[in-house]
Amino acid sequence: PGFIDAHAHFLGYGTALGTVNLVDTKSWEDVLMKTKSFADASSEEWILGRGWDQNDWPDKQFPDNISLDSMFPDRPVLLGRVDGHAAVANSAALKLAGIMPGMKITGGDIVTRNGKLTGLLVDNAVDLVSAKTPGQGPAQIRTALMAAQKNCFAVGLTTVDDCGISAPVAEVMNNLHKSGDLKMRIYAMLSDEKANYDFLFAKGKIKTDRLNVRAFKVYADGALGSRGASLINDYTDRAGWNGFLLSSAAHFDPVAALLAQKDFQMCTHAIGDSGNRAILNIYGKHLQPGNDKRWRIEHAQVVNSADFELFGRFNIIPSVQPTHATSDMYWAEDRLGAERVKGAYAYGDLLKQNGWLPLGTDFPVEDISPFKTFYAAVVRKDARGWPETGYQAENALTREQALRGMTIWAAKSNFEEGEKGSLERNKFADFIVLDQDIMKSEPGNLLQSKVLQTFINGEKVFSSSN
Repeated sequence: PGFIDAHAHFLGYGTALGTVNLVDTKSWEDVLMKTKSFADASSEEWILGRGWDQNDWPDKQFPDNISLDSMFPDRPVLLGRVDGHAAVANSAALKLAGIMPGMKITGGDIVTRNGKLTGLLVDNAVDLVSAKTPGQGPAQIRTALMAAQKNCFAVGLTTVDDCGISAPVAEVMNNLHKSGDLKMRIYAMLSDEKANYDFLFAKGKIKTDRLNVRAFKVYADGALGSRGASLINDYTDRAGWNGFLLSSAAHFDPVAALLAQKDFQMCTHAIGDSGNRAILNIYGKHLQPGNDKRWRIEHAQVVNSADFELFGRFNIIPSVQPTHATSDMYWAEDRLGAERVKGAYAYGDLLKQNGWLPLGTDFPVEDISPFKTFYAAVVRKDARGWPETGYQAENALTREQALRGMTIWAAKSNFEEGEKGSLERNKFADFIVLDQDIMKSEPGNLLQSKVLQTFINGEKVFSSSN
């Protein structure tokens, strides 16, 4: 069957293809060089980019905007970290956003040094600047979606979960599906905003053969790499700091109550053990044991040992992205310490709670390749074969479990197991042809797997020979 990505940012990925690609940069100087090259070729007022990760650089230090200001004294620049939870803005961008030294924001951090802005923004602080960037109209949205679709078909994806879009974007998707331009099946989660709740509550669930809108995406906390994930105890590598929740229980609880009452799915991003605990407890307050609401926790990245059983008790679905484990394994113990890290990326332990586990990539945070997801879930090593015994290999999945997580279990997390996720009579003819059998090939060969053909509804939408 075609692969299903249970957690991605389809529009965000397509949009990022038109900005500075900072993935795999080796230093802040490398970032600056790529940004300058892009800016020289662009006539746009704003310079936008995404993908840097200070953990990949020799000094592992967060950057500031001093050099950025020298290069771009007047043109606003916003360069996002790979996870989307931090960014560096130059002074021109900070000025447009009205950001001043000493400003505070709930669920975010405006970083200063010696009383001066450094340009580093974390979580909700990033939104202050991104709100000033040019918005996307239907034409720009269409361009981004079509670019994303082309690349996704090439890696065998036939359904993607787009986590956190607006109601107008969902309507553009629906119109593009009707015109036949957009063929990708999309499970869309609307972002946690009043306008989106008003729209879907008034309209009701949207379900066509290509689009399913019945879920809302909420953010509990930030990311581990930028130390915004909410931890019960302090970060091991930053005493006195344990991250933060992006909102409070005073926000999460009424949202959960409303979605339970109106029977919509709640999908909440939670990374840290405190973030996961807060959401598990709020979900548990509004869910009965044995329920079939399929509420999800996206990432479920660091879970306290006492809290795993709550997933099973309340039928809460952990939706995980295995390449996060292999991307973070070089520094995760620095953040969490030797004991706490045992509850991180614990896919085997999470699988035991309900007996099934949807898998995704979180692209563009990670690469879009489902083969990298499969390899990370099963082998738990990087492309060079490190570490030799696999990273926390006791939590590796079997090949069958990983394949189910990328097909039928992903479909189930979207209430779509009756129509996709396996090749059976009366289901959609969404299938792919590969150049090797990933259930039998040598582990070292998995990352070289290639898609030869992709079909949706029996229609060939990709061929490697074209």
